[in-house]
Amino acid sequence: MKNVTFRQLRVFTEVARHLSFARAAEALHLTPPAVTMQVKELESQVGMALFERSGRGVSLSTAGEYYLVYAKRLLATLKDADDAMARFQRLETGLLTIGMVSTAKYFVPRLLARFREEHPGVDVRLQVSQNREQLLELLHANECDLAVMGRPPKELATRAEPFAAHPLVFVAPPGHPLLRVGHPPLEALAPYQFIVREPGSGTRNAMEWFFHEQRFEPRISMEMSSNETIKQAVMAGMGLSFLSLHTIGLEVKTGLLHLIDVEGTPVMRSWNVVHLLSKLLSPSAEAFRYFILEEGEAHLVAHDTPLLSTNAA
Repeated sequence: MKNVTFRQLRVFTEVARHLSFARAAEALHLTPPAVTMQVKELESQVGMALFERSGRGVSLSTAGEYYLVYAKRLLATLKDADDAMARFQRLETGLLTIGMVSTAKYFVPRLLARFREEHPGVDVRLQVSQNREQLLELLHANECDLAVMGRPPKELATRAEPFAAHPLVFVAPPGHPLLRVGHPPLEALAPYQFIVREPGSGTRNAMEWFFHEQRFEPRISMEMSSNETIKQAVMAGMGLSFLSLHTIGLEVKTGLLHLIDVEGTPVMRSWNVVHLLSKLLSPSAEAFRYFILEEGEAHLVAHDTPLLSTNAA
């Protein structure tokens, strides 16, 4: 395999990520035939099929699953080398990969847009994970430079820096009886069904901690892995929920959802920017880390204050 190129490895890992030649081509700004050719050349070098093809479907072969581990290691090492050289040159250019839990996707893109105005030479890739566990896998595999998440991971050796408060609140559809109660105790929610995030998510963990502290047993009717689906279910009158304030700004402003001013809420957590201690950050990653530490809190306070003030009124 002496003649394997890093270009072939990049194409291979992108096809493995999407399990689609067409979507990999779109992500790499190549044509599908060019992606197919690169994969065939790599398979010729390896001497085995790395993908199993069935009609339009694509899946990794057993050999491909093993090879993917080493391909990712090689690409991560090459990026670390590029980052190290960039640090010598102090260049704020190149690719910056930001991983985040799904709840953070409601505000991180806006911060990145402002960051790009100040650092136009940086190309940004967002990796949105459905929950905390998936994001930890990205960090562990060195597939993102920085991660935006709630609870700092204890499972990995990381540097976690809080940059903003993260309020979590109870929500109800318009006209719900609890909205007529000015400041209900948590026990007032007992008769109603709850639609909640899946186990392992940061939102679910915060909810369970709050319920445990208050010795409250909710009536959970549904578990969902999508904030958007939960919001739609609450708006349809299927139950109450406990969500990040940062996911419901538009719905609250338009009256599609209402905050329930439950005693002891909002439940406050923190947003953190995280990276592996072993990772040498590139100048672009250092620049974004500094930017979010400096600008993140003011951005989120500007979002949160009107929502919480309206609810209090």
